[in-house]
Amino acid sequence: MTLQTLRLVRDIAHYHSISKAARSNSLSQSAASQALSELERELEIELFDRRRRPLDITAAGKVYLDYCREVLRKEDEVKASLAQLRKHAEGTVRVAAIYSVGLSEMSQIEARFEERFPDAELQVQYLRPERVWEAILQDQADLGLMSYAESSREVVAIPWRDEEMVVAVAPDHRLANENSIPIEAVEGEGFVGFDEDLPIQDRIDRYLREHKVSVNVTLRFDNIEMIKQAVAHGAGMSIMPERVMREDMLQGRLVSLRLEPAELFRPVCIVHRRRKVFNEVATGLLELLREEEKRDAA
Repeated sequence: MTLQTLRLVRDIAHYHSISKAARSNSLSQSAASQALSELERELEIELFDRRRRPLDITAAGKVYLDYCREVLRKEDEVKASLAQLRKHAEGTVRVAAIYSVGLSEMSQIEARFEERFPDAELQVQYLRPERVWEAILQDQADLGLMSYAESSREVVAIPWRDEEMVVAVAPDHRLANENSIPIEAVEGEGFVGFDEDLPIQDRIDRYLREHKVSVNVTLRFDNIEMIKQAVAHGAGMSIMPERVMREDMLQGRLVSLRLEPAELFRPVCIVHRRRKVFNEVATGLLELLREEEKRDAA
């Protein structure tokens, strides 16, 4: 077996699909299927149940998947150690970010990264919070940027910043001329919310309950960009981090109203696997992210 085969098994388990794993590894579907079949013949056991859709991993497959991840993790550690010895910042760092952090800021971070590490590559993918966590667990990303994260046995969550949450309204909303409003002012208002399974919506709901306020939810979305568009088109008000509204406010699409009491914040963290050995590029990006927050705070 080869490292490519180990990566293929890991990715088939991740995508629950041979075709998607093949594309991820720059293989044809037939070549990926053949490699998996040869491995199963060598091991004399099935790793995946091909009768189920999406593809399901067998008990033996789970055991072998742990082996794959461990070997590939060790390979990454050796490469990282060698890169540190070379004292030359080259290579790739993979980042998984929630939509709001990624779309609003990563372009600036990417520009500074390219200036600092011209020979390195920064790969960024934008995902829902639970997918960011999954990407870190499965070594699909070196660093993650997500909200409401807490450290676990396998993942470290480093506090990055706390973003104040505000009321977002369209410029023609009846409250648009106010600088701040009491939370009671949103009682009964049409409201554009996040999907109910997202941590940010759970925190907003808890804040409303604590102040005995109810709203009329008209729409729900799984990302802030869609919510901003809905609010700008008059579908209702919303509550979101003011930070993600800055460009919309400058362009006159949205208005920010500070909430009283100002008790609502979105904590954003940098997450990575415990005992993860970073190459010099990943270490540099981690430091750049910390610098970025210090610069913004200043």
